Amino acid sequence: MPYRTMSLEDFARLIGMDPRQVQREADHGQLPGRKVGGRWRFNRVQVHDWLQDHMLTLDQTRLREIDHAMGRAPDSCPINATGLIGVEAIELFMQGKTKTSVLRELVEVAYRTGLLYDKQELFQALRDREALGSTALPQGLAIPHPQRPMPYSTAEPLICVGRVINPVAFNAPDGALTQLFFLICSHDSSAHLHVLARLMRILDQDTIAALREVEDPADALARLLKREEDVVASLG
Repeated sequence: MPYRTMSLEDFARLIGMDPRQVQREADHGQLPGRKVGGRWRFNRVQVHDWLQDHMLTLDQTRLREIDHAMGRAPDSCPINATGLIGVEAIELFMQGKTKTSVLRELVEVAYRTGLLYDKQELFQALRDREALGSTALPQGLAIPHPQRPMPYSTAEPLICVGRVINPVAFNAPDGALTQLFFLICSHDSSAHLHVLARLMRILDQDTIAALREVEDPADALARLLKREEDVVASLG
């Protein structure tokens, strides 16, 4: 079915790459596509999965290109990642000591916003996603999220922020312990990818360092808001 596939040009527009570069990387087996009748075709679901997996490892230049390209897509809406974070969705003194207990506590933070309908469903979705590969990153950061959007699990998309008192093992690629967590709950795949790209841009080294020290959720949110303002300004 046509709506399920993307051309090489569609893929290039989605992620802000030059089509010639997409061609080269596809020819070298670096992209999730296959040739049909001598032309590259990309399954949309596979592309979204690939972007989810790779977004966490991209540098700031590529993230900016993706953020910019997704914001210009014909069917896109303006993304405001910090607009999905309420003060009540920030917990700076989490008690969790294991990956499982941290995920449970993040779900509780989501539930207290009044937007989450089913705690167990979200918890299981987060565990299933972590089983595919850790969402932990270097610098003591992790961005847990369901593998697929869950439009009927929350009243609206949301992001929850958590910081554990004592860093925990979360299978980070550098082997370090993890202290900061950003839980993303989206209602559709395109919005999730755009929020993920924007969040990765917001969380630069200085912002992460500040969030390790801040004591008040309102101050944490203010820092994130200011950082996103700078990120948006850089898009021109």
